[in-house]
Amino acid sequence: MPTVFITGTAGFIGFHLARELLTAGFRVVGFDGMTDYYDVALKRRRHAILLQNPEFSAIEGRLEDANLVLRSIREAAPDVIVHLAAQAGVRYSLENPRSYVESNLVGTFNVMEAAREIAVDHLLMASTSSVYGGNTDMPFEESQRTDMPLTLYAATKKANEHMAHSYAHLWKIPTTMFRFFTVYGPYGRPDLALFKFVRAALAGEAIDVYNHGDMARDFTYVGDLVRGIRLLIDCPPQEVQDPETIPDWDSLSRVAPFRVVNIGNGQTVRLLDFIEETEKALGMPIRRNMLPMQKGDVPATWANSDLLFNLTGFRPDTPIAQGIGEFVAWYREYYDL
Repeated sequence: MPTVFITGTAGFIGFHLARELLTAGFRVVGFDGMTDYYDVALKRRRHAILLQNPEFSAIEGRLEDANLVLRSIREAAPDVIVHLAAQAGVRYSLENPRSYVESNLVGTFNVMEAAREIAVDHLLMASTSSVYGGNTDMPFEESQRTDMPLTLYAATKKANEHMAHSYAHLWKIPTTMFRFFTVYGPYGRPDLALFKFVRAALAGEAIDVYNHGDMARDFTYVGDLVRGIRLLIDCPPQEVQDPETIPDWDSLSRVAPFRVVNIGNGQTVRLLDFIEETEKALGMPIRRNMLPMQKGDVPATWANSDLLFNLTGFRPDTPIAQGIGEFVAWYREYYDL
């Protein structure tokens, strides 16, 4: 039974990925710091669900603790490492930038050092669509330049990509970076848009709508996202002898077993349409505070998901009406509403 070591299993995406892998027959070792960036009770509920499966075990600790990270990964002896844990949130990076340096840079370095020591078969790490920054040529493709980050969060994730490429080159660690696009779904983070919309609406409060609603996102359902990660586990990059043999559609490095892959729904949805679908799922109107664009935000994102499809035969396709409905049903059950 293959073993996968996942950082961030008490988090939104890590929880769903762990469930996906456990269902597929993997043994999963989770690592999470249970930080108080948002409701710790929600994080503990996620871990409690995972711990019902005997093939799941959990370690509580911080990524910044290099000795604990290394010891935990040594003892787990995983075939695969999936590094998801990070200080997330574009807007929070304006308020507490140091936490992004400590978690996303130092913490990721500690994970890479452990991956190097055990010579892991495949290291997969989370990046973000935010690395596309000021790019306006859409849909975003992995081959585009990503040297215009608009927030420190995006900058730390781009730094992670560079760090991972250097380790893949130096130590021949097969490494896949995946860029997420606006993930939503059950057990989501309270700081994400859909969670905030539903919570405010059910409390009779207005929601904040930035750039006066003139925004669009490639909303990706969490079930699609973790399915993509699951399939990418089986596609470790291979170093090539002749770079000219790399297909034009592949982001494979010319000098390292390293690849970057978008995981997005492959279509862009207007924010106002997303809000209208939320109203339909709730069966009630939502009042709106129309506000100017927030600092560091971008008007639109849109993923080209061709590379993911070429590698795995899978393309995310959950309609937003279905995904929002799943979230609303979960929210009402979880909060007994």
